[in-house]
Amino acid sequence: MISREFAEKFARHWIAAWNGHDLEMILSHYADDFEMFSPYIARIAGEPSGKLRGKAAVAAYWSAALERMPDLRFELVDILLGVESVTLYYRGARGMAAEVFFFDSRGMVIRAYAHYA
Repeated sequence: MISREFAEKFARHWIAAWNGHDLEMILSHYADDFEMFSPYIARIAGEPSGKLRGKAAVAAYWSAALERMPDLRFELVDILLGVESVTLYYRGARGMAAEVFFFDSRGMVIRAYAHYA
């Protein structure tokens, strides 16, 4: 089970990393072979499935996204707990978003799904 304390700490660090545009810090939350699912992957990374696997592929995608949006900032609205997952509900550059993060036994993200309004 995910604890409220773990979820809040993860959320604070994740939001701070993105708001600082610190790609290394962002990637520090993820396992080396994690999977990322997002409708923006098709547009930005050119991957029609909307899915990327591994830090190298996702790092390239996020680096391009950060370059396109130098003023990108996230504002955390709520944290939702699951059994092996956390959902962050936040306001981003394009409106409301929710990301669901699944964690391994070490507390690293192994899969993440992004959803946008």
